[in-house]
Amino acid sequence: MFSAIRSGTVCGIGSHLVQVEVDLSKGLPCFQMVGLLSSEVREARERVRVALKNSGITLPPMCINVNLSPADLRKEGTMFDLPVAVGILICLGRISQDSAADTIFLGELGLNGEVKPVRGVLPIVTKAKESGLRRCILPKDNAMEGAVVGGIEMIGVASIAEAAAYLQGVEEGKEGLIAPVRIDVESLWEEREEQTPDLADISGQEAVKRAIEVAAAGFHHLLMIGPPGSGKTMLAKRIPSILPPLSLQESLEVSAVYSVSGLLHTSREILITKRPFLNPHHTITGQALAGGGRVPVPGIVSLSHRGILFLDELPEFKRETLDILRQPLEDRVVQIARSSGVYVFPADFMLVGAMNPCPCGYYPDMARCRCTPYEVRRYLGRISGPILDRIDICVEAMPLQFREIERSRTGESSARIRERVLRARQMQTDRFQGGNLRFNADMGAVDVERFCRLGTGERKYMERMFRAMHLSARGYHRILKVARTIADLAGEAAIREEHLAEAICYRQVNAKYE
Repeated sequence: MFSAIRSGTVCGIGSHLVQVEVDLSKGLPCFQMVGLLSSEVREARERVRVALKNSGITLPPMCINVNLSPADLRKEGTMFDLPVAVGILICLGRISQDSAADTIFLGELGLNGEVKPVRGVLPIVTKAKESGLRRCILPKDNAMEGAVVGGIEMIGVASIAEAAAYLQGVEEGKEGLIAPVRIDVESLWEEREEQTPDLADISGQEAVKRAIEVAAAGFHHLLMIGPPGSGKTMLAKRIPSILPPLSLQESLEVSAVYSVSGLLHTSREILITKRPFLNPHHTITGQALAGGGRVPVPGIVSLSHRGILFLDELPEFKRETLDILRQPLEDRVVQIARSSGVYVFPADFMLVGAMNPCPCGYYPDMARCRCTPYEVRRYLGRISGPILDRIDICVEAMPLQFREIERSRTGESSARIRERVLRARQMQTDRFQGGNLRFNADMGAVDVERFCRLGTGERKYMERMFRAMHLSARGYHRILKVARTIADLAGEAAIREEHLAEAICYRQVNAKYE
């Protein structure tokens, strides 16, 4: 007696379909599973055996062999319990093979027969849909998550007995025993608006707010330098209020990362509809930041995908930890190599850093600063030059004056700033139409030459600045990308000298502290 069931597994944030083959034959009673399995997959033997027993199905004394194909693909997780149990039921004649046609099965079994939720449902269901499967039977708690994909039936079951009853109904032409779960994605978009901190809450710091606006419009990396109490952290936490909203495609990308990490809340948040904002503590390890482990999982940089990674007190992070960001900031992905293969996680985030200019925080105000020149250099030296070279915008947050603190709120609201950001974003959408680019910050060297062409006067100006500032090729291109964003905010088709001058100012601040 032989049966074949479709299931799936996660590899990085991608997924693969797996065929679960079950054979029952006469011989010494045994239960064997093969197919390059992890320990938790091998443990499915005992979970399935006891779950079936407690559901009123006793396994006969036969030789049970289970193969998870392809055999050269590493299988991780607990999602194979349900397909193995269903395969055994087919071999026992309790369910027909035809009832499981064009169906993928996912789910962990409890010893009482209940079907428990699993991680990575979203990418697996997406793969099943692309492969032409028309139905997915999965844990009830994961049904809404899978239904986000659309175009494939989501049948949520609470127990192995319920799954068997549904498949028996399919065989008898009664597929309506369990109604497929459906989600109106548009309604999720309508419900995603929520109150966020407003930039108008902050007095003063107009120069920093302008830099934040430019960074948000082009999705540029940003560094704020200033003394304690100047509002750097408050400003950073208000950046999401002016960012362009996530598109559906971006939302699915981010949700897939959170699904693989087991961070989607099945009852509250089945789709990430807002740009992530993560603020890790400076004691974070390199593995937690970039991702990894015996079975690699996404780190903080991947959980920040399409959103903001805010590093407060930047020099307090270990230098080797910060240097891990070099490759993700450039390539926008994280690659983790293991003996089982190379895992690639997305890491297209906007880096926002905040730091004091010295250990005490008051340099270069020598009336208040008590740090020695060596201490200042050592403190600033914790951030490597290659990391600073990858940050497009560096701005200084000046100490607040009494009149600014006492003044009533007269600053621009986040809503008004966001309107300008969205207009600039629309210009970028029109500019990059038909390509893979989204924001000006995404442009490579070839794209910069194409979309950031300068007039004769502007070219001569940049030639002088290139020599005076000893720019690298990367630094030169980043100035042009920021200038392109500034021009977009001004509604200009061409980059002018004043746009270049402002972009250069954002590169000169860090030189003050070198």
